[in-house]
Amino acid sequence: MNLQPTTFSGFECLRRGKEIIKSLGVVFGDIGTSPIYTIFAIFTNFLIKPTFENVVGIVSLIIWTLITLVSIEYAWLAMSLGKKGEGGTIVLRELLTPLVRSPRQITLITILSFVGISLFFGDGVITPAISILSAVEGVLLIPGCKWFVHYTTVTACAIAIMLFASQKRGTERLSIAFGPIMVVWFGVLAVSGIASIIQQPAILMAINPLYGIRFILHNGLYGFLVLSGVILCATGGEALYADMGHLGRRPIRQAWYFVFIVLVLNYMGQGAFLMQRPYDGIRASVLYEMITHQVPMSLYIVFLILSLIATIIASQALISGMFSIMYQSITTNIIPMFKVDYTSSRLRSQVYIQAVNWTLMLAVLMMILMFKESSNLADAYGFSVTGTMVITAIMMTWIFVLRRNLFKAVMSVIALFVATSFFLANINKIPEGGYWSIIIALIPFCLILIYVKGQHRLVCAMQPKPIEVFLEQYQSHYQTTTRLNGTALFFVRDIKLVPPYAMQTMFKNHIMYEDNILISVITRDDPFGVIGFFKGSLAPGLRLFEIHMGYMEMLDIEKILRNAGIDATVIFYGLEEIVTKNLVWKVFAFIKHISPSFVHFYKLPSGKLHGVVTSVDM
Repeated sequence: MNLQPTTFSGFECLRRGKEIIKSLGVVFGDIGTSPIYTIFAIFTNFLIKPTFENVVGIVSLIIWTLITLVSIEYAWLAMSLGKKGEGGTIVLRELLTPLVRSPRQITLITILSFVGISLFFGDGVITPAISILSAVEGVLLIPGCKWFVHYTTVTACAIAIMLFASQKRGTERLSIAFGPIMVVWFGVLAVSGIASIIQQPAILMAINPLYGIRFILHNGLYGFLVLSGVILCATGGEALYADMGHLGRRPIRQAWYFVFIVLVLNYMGQGAFLMQRPYDGIRASVLYEMITHQVPMSLYIVFLILSLIATIIASQALISGMFSIMYQSITTNIIPMFKVDYTSSRLRSQVYIQAVNWTLMLAVLMMILMFKESSNLADAYGFSVTGTMVITAIMMTWIFVLRRNLFKAVMSVIALFVATSFFLANINKIPEGGYWSIIIALIPFCLILIYVKGQHRLVCAMQPKPIEVFLEQYQSHYQTTTRLNGTALFFVRDIKLVPPYAMQTMFKNHIMYEDNILISVITRDDPFGVIGFFKGSLAPGLRLFEIHMGYMEMLDIEKILRNAGIDATVIFYGLEEIVTKNLVWKVFAFIKHISPSFVHFYKLPSGKLHGVVTSVDM
């Protein structure tokens, strides 16, 4: 009698184990490879001597940064807030907006979400670049390979191109391949850290947060600015929440417990190694130096190959998160429609967006070629990620307060205080390269503002009519207008509101067919299945046809119409001709021009298409 539950439990454990391994391959690559460059960047960029107090203080700051900003803010608080399994800044906006009533507050929430999206894009450009460069630089520690310094950027660019070229395979397939490799990577990090800790167990004192606080107080402003280097340990931490839609909340959280322990062990191991080495003995990554002293050079080369592969995987976290954020932006009409490929039948938000993928790749390549070394990129990294963390903490705190969840609200305030401290410390990086974070973030921010504001003005100018008003005019014109033989199709987003092009065609241009069909396409939350059916007759010669589709389906609208017995004579669709002298609205007009219309997106027969142009003065 107990066999069935036991068997089910075994299969369930196996399934959960696979999901955890997948999340290691997709979500934790960036933060899992941050030990390659974090401690080295802190001690070299800030010229800190590796004394006992300094090493223990820095490692303590790293450990408690992982606890407060990653474990508390993202793994616990942020991931408790989701919508249809998705996470990210836009999800926080969708959760927060219904809780407030003031128009000013809604405007503030909207702006915060736009800034958060833009900063995440800036982070998504710099993080893959620094991860890939840091791994490639490990080759320089191999005896006789100093000449490779002239090829680091070329190699890093080649790796980045291969990574982005593989994205069309989908997150699920990549996670199956990447997951086991990251398990090996984290295992090596843990063993290496433990081996070093055994030689210098005093490093265990870094678990006490007082050592980190003491380091900041003892060094004053300089100690506070060191936080701008410490934040490197949280590289990709914000991807936990953004990637929630790709793999789900539970496996990401469970995987983080394992990753957190591994990272703490390795950072303490690097600290223990530093305390045994003179300052001028560290030539490159502390992790690489530590490994060269623990294993023969032949095994170091194997480790280096593993780190290169892990770094390629590392960039996946931010790329997948970027797809999620862009997908949410499309569905909430924040950005124009791009072609979206759904890559999983299980999770709707596992998507691939070609335009975003190649744009991101070009930006990453630009960063690699401009900064050339990971230590230089470390000066540019931090502003975007800490800005994103601050915005996330503000919106979370707001939600928990309005929901009257006092305990989580207090914890969110603590996370907000810590994130703000890191953000203020990173302002110091702006003149040294951090300005690139601002430049990169400003591009999507301006485009989002232009598109959202432009769409609003366009809708106001177009003035779609309620279906009741449309039907009243239709019945009058249908009786008095000479009707053409055949069937005319009109696509509508919302059957409650009829777009102006349909009214212009029938009432102003007096083009009326015997049979007129309004077609509405409705996307369901389940992945598969397509059904098209007549909803009923709205008036003489006017019918409503609905197409219900699973989100994984690639619609063949022409076939659906044919199966329903609809033989269209003509298919009307709307085109907006924006007339303006304003430079901003000219940019908006260009965005609209390059965005595919609905009928072209679904490749309806060009011989039957008839665009109805509406001139809009903006």
